[in-house]
Amino acid sequence: MTAAGNPIHRSFELAAKRCEDLTPLVYRRLFREHPEAESMFRSEGADLVKGSMLALTIDAILDLAGDRSGHFRMIACELQSHEAYGTPRDLFAAFFGAIAATLRDILDTEWSWETERAWRRLLVEIETIVTQQ
Repeated sequence: MTAAGNPIHRSFELAAKRCEDLTPLVYRRLFREHPEAESMFRSEGADLVKGSMLALTIDAILDLAGDRSGHFRMIACELQSHEAYGTPRDLFAAFFGAIAATLRDILDTEWSWETERAWRRLLVEIETIVTQQ
């Protein structure tokens, strides 16, 4: 499936045309909806960690929504490492929802019912991965 035919991939493409860096927007939303998450980040170098974490997550999302070449397995691996840091599973899963909601805000009227449906299905699949590990 091409990016143009994949609503998840297309949502990232459209957002990239409107927003140079999703990182501050995604984390602002995450911390607003889950204030307990903010204290989990060290203060020194936090922006680099956040950017790297988001980039790896987007890579996993695109793979999960696309070819499934293996990058999506990062979700299960990172779930385990985040649990070792004390991150609750529901908070781990909330990060993916924050990404989707941020994209929805950026795309505004270009966020179609097809995109909404694709993201809902993907978030359910991620929730399943998170709860079944």
